[in-house]
Amino acid sequence: METKVTDINILFPVLNERLRLEKGIEKTVAYAKEHLTVPYRITILDNGSEDETPEIGKRLADKYPEVSYVRVGERGVGVAFRKGIALNKCSLVGYMDIDLSTDIKHLGQAVELFQRDEKLQYVNGSRFSKASDTKGRKWYRKITSMGLVFLLKAVFHMKATDAVCGFTFLRREAAEKLVSVCGDDNGWFYTIEFLLRAERMGMRICDMPVEWQEDYNTTVKIWKTIKNYLIQMRRLHREFRLEDKRK
Repeated sequence: METKVTDINILFPVLNERLRLEKGIEKTVAYAKEHLTVPYRITILDNGSEDETPEIGKRLADKYPEVSYVRVGERGVGVAFRKGIALNKCSLVGYMDIDLSTDIKHLGQAVELFQRDEKLQYVNGSRFSKASDTKGRKWYRKITSMGLVFLLKAVFHMKATDAVCGFTFLRREAAEKLVSVCGDDNGWFYTIEFLLRAERMGMRICDMPVEWQEDYNTTVKIWKTIKNYLIQMRRLHREFRLEDKRK
């Protein structure tokens, strides 16, 4: 039996986000105070920003007792996610993109899902569920995202309809278990491996439809990211085959 939901830690990996950090945190704090039914923490995980992000993050942490700023020192969503889970003390932990492309209302919905189903271990936001509403997605980014999902389903038989929505929440025990078995990729693929391993381990996962709005000021380098995806997919496919042989 999973533990009851007592609190939640919302992780925000950021890199050179001086234009969006304050707005994203202020909006999240306002939403959490009004709508969340459990105590909350907000953790800013700075991946080595070289702009004013550290000053803004520290100022926000001074302003709000529930907000903390952590300088990770290395770049990549993966390393920030691992660091956030290692520091986490809340019963739920997960990350969102600071641009809040995924509608903030889904944060409260995720908490409710965990509260209603004590065996639920993982909530995976999806832009490609039939019930999702995605706006402003550039055609070439939509093609690359859908292409990634196609490859993950073809190579790994992924059941989820999306893997990199930028909205993932888990129970603390499930998150820590996944960290112990996942690789050490520092980029976005780490979150994909998280999901794939959760499926392989038989965790109960909710593929949650979301309202999602494209942010055209994204700092993600798409072609570099795709190249890393392909390298990491080959690595993980090889690892899965070796693990299957040992069973």
